[in-house]
Amino acid sequence: MVYAQAGDNNSGEWEGNRSPTPSEMFHELPFVTKVWFGATVIVTLSANFGIIDVYQTFFLWDKITGNLEVWRFLACFCYAGRFSMGLLFLLYTHVSFSQRYEGGIPFNTGAGGGTADYAFCWLLGAVGCLLTYSVLGLPPMFHTNMVYYVLYVWSKKHPTNKASIWGFPVQGIYLPFVYLALTVVMGQDYRSMLHGLTLGHLYYFFADALPLTSGKNLLQTPQFLVQYFGYNTYTATPTPAFGGRNQWGGAHDTTAGATARSSGSGGGTTAASPRGGNSGGSGYNWGSGGTRLGTN
Repeated sequence: MVYAQAGDNNSGEWEGNRSPTPSEMFHELPFVTKVWFGATVIVTLSANFGIIDVYQTFFLWDKITGNLEVWRFLACFCYAGRFSMGLLFLLYTHVSFSQRYEGGIPFNTGAGGGTADYAFCWLLGAVGCLLTYSVLGLPPMFHTNMVYYVLYVWSKKHPTNKASIWGFPVQGIYLPFVYLALTVVMGQDYRSMLHGLTLGHLYYFFADALPLTSGKNLLQTPQFLVQYFGYNTYTATPTPAFGGRNQWGGAHDTTAGATARSSGSGGGTTAASPRGGNSGGSGYNWGSGGTRLGTN
């Protein structure tokens, strides 16, 4: 399977031009991305080192209802697979595109394009996975599905951002399909990826396409999420040991998202992104198997 390796898009300055530590980079992540990525690392490492049984991360309804193993509701989205180079790139793709979408003003479904809207987006994707996987005969583990769900939604929000795949430039709008095509050509299992991309398209249709064409806003971010995260609020909290923002990679926003993040205080944004609004950005690098394959 092919994974994205994002370039260094650091938009801040670190003290003494030093490189950020992993702890600093992690604390710079937006809230939802930080929780999901942190949980994924913990669950994946625990399963690979034998601390927990991989079987405990599967979504098995009979175990949930019969033995009250409710952790399966979340663990199935946080196990990324066995140790391999592919796992590293999958995790990198996970954190890159989740960070870029959450931090670049998500589709506005009622919270002004803030963290609450991304949390609602993520929950809808998770529910979609749980309701449809058995019909399609997919395995009861959904980390890969959710990564490509988020990637697809990001590509629709930032269609003009460019990537470089083995030296060939690709616009963000085509990125999910290039992923899928390369996976099929390489003879690898594409079902979970296709599942995630399909769910991502459904979310995009109801969050952006339908409101633009019919004026109907069927998706509304629940009020409890708005109250918890705030309206149009970006929640990354920088640690006091350094300045600026770290960028984990991915095609970053240089227009609306960056402008909003630089406005106000406490990391809050001040201008909501209208439904259907897209922001451009610069490119990133792609790689597979640990090799950097070029920059855009």
